[in-house]
Amino acid sequence: MNEFELIKNYFQKIARKNPSALKLNDDVFFDRSRHLVVSIDTYNEGKHYVNFKNPKLVIKKIIRSSISDLYCKGVKPRYIFISGSGNKNHFNVKNLKLISKSLSEEQNKFDFKLSGGDIVTSIKSSFTVAVIGFSKKIVKRNTARNGDDIYVTGNLGDSYIGLSIMKKKINVNKKFKNYFVNQYYLPNLATKFYKYLNKFANSSIDISDGLFADLKKLINNQKLGFIVNLDKVPISKNLKLYIKNNNKKSLNFISKGDDYQIIFSSSKKNRSYIRKISKRIKQKITLIGTITNQSKENKIINSENVVKTLKYEGYLHNF
Repeated sequence: MNEFELIKNYFQKIARKNPSALKLNDDVFFDRSRHLVVSIDTYNEGKHYVNFKNPKLVIKKIIRSSISDLYCKGVKPRYIFISGSGNKNHFNVKNLKLISKSLSEEQNKFDFKLSGGDIVTSIKSSFTVAVIGFSKKIVKRNTARNGDDIYVTGNLGDSYIGLSIMKKKINVNKKFKNYFVNQYYLPNLATKFYKYLNKFANSSIDISDGLFADLKKLINNQKLGFIVNLDKVPISKNLKLYIKNNNKKSLNFISKGDDYQIIFSSSKKNRSYIRKISKRIKQKITLIGTITNQSKENKIINSENVVKTLKYEGYLHNF
């Protein structure tokens, strides 16, 4: 079973009398009456990050990955709780000082409050992060509408290059290495944009597992499909240069995950307003496709309307 089959088969029925659980099919728990929004994520060494040799950056990555769950719902993260496991090599004095410094820097940057957690011993390091925010409403998954435009914030693909460099699968010069590795550890979250989502987004999700994998999750319980124009998917100047210099195809990089940008759908009538917001807050927001009523018939095309075949949609935990 994959992670979603596991949840559906064994846990969804337990939560069916709890509407705030959103059928265990969203990024968050949302108690409307209390305006309470909660998310929780776990990160394991060797799976979600390569190793713990750079604890300062690992902590920043897991914090940003976690608070991204609330930003993509249109909610400000207010409090975080962190549980960590590891051994004396992970939690020695030097590393603890680096972890503490990272937490302090991220707290100041994103204006949340560290509020509790737990620490236990284990062979490999692992972290679980709970994030709490407050809002009268959120932008859910599975509420897209036929004909909606599909948008994405920021750029995609840089994080995958950074991961590949660390795994020694890709060799680049020092300048490129520093850029891509930083993009892996320090995703540029759309922190100025979240407050506008509720004004025009019909549905939204952050890109953690990959563009197409997460887009499918966005509409997984709806009789809808999507068309994405590959040539419209935003990538950085550095990734464009890497692709050109190495004779690669962008399709092989844009859906590898760990981007933590926001995908959202919105009515076509909102195009002008979204462009104005993008310009006003200096947040890159790109129109990349359309939601269709062709259930499960998802297409990736280019500007010449040529259909592209995708071998890898994104990451999936299998058990």
